[in-house]
Amino acid sequence: MTAAIPRIRPLKATDEAQWRHLWTGYLAFYETTVPEEVYASTFARLLGEDPQDFSCLVAEQDGTLVGLTHFLFHRHAWKIENVCYLQDLFADPAVRGTGVGRKLIEAVYAAADANGAPSVYWLTQDFNQTARTLYDRVGKLTPFIRYQRP
Repeated sequence: MTAAIPRIRPLKATDEAQWRHLWTGYLAFYETTVPEEVYASTFARLLGEDPQDFSCLVAEQDGTLVGLTHFLFHRHAWKIENVCYLQDLFADPAVRGTGVGRKLIEAVYAAADANGAPSVYWLTQDFNQTARTLYDRVGKLTPFIRYQRP
């Protein structure tokens, strides 16, 4: 990859193959896979107009997608405004450390501001030290511990 500054933009229908490649890398990092139906459904929802669905921004560098983020606006019982959940963030390993992740997070912050959602939050694995180094600079670590249904 060259050192060109990536352009952050919304996902387009023509991005499907490159998006799949990046999202597969993200899922592999977390040692998981999803069936083909989930790829197809997720991509269709990312391009849809339903405000309940996720949105996607991508980082494009020299015509190649090098990063992605999926995020969602939802209601919160403690706030009048919606909040923004940043579910997935991934930068191609070849561009890590070049600011792609930061630019994607900042673009989600801007989308949240534009949609009147002052709160943006996300989760990560405790072992994800590379990402946590960035997150410590652009966010605030909270004391919450996540539980889920077994």
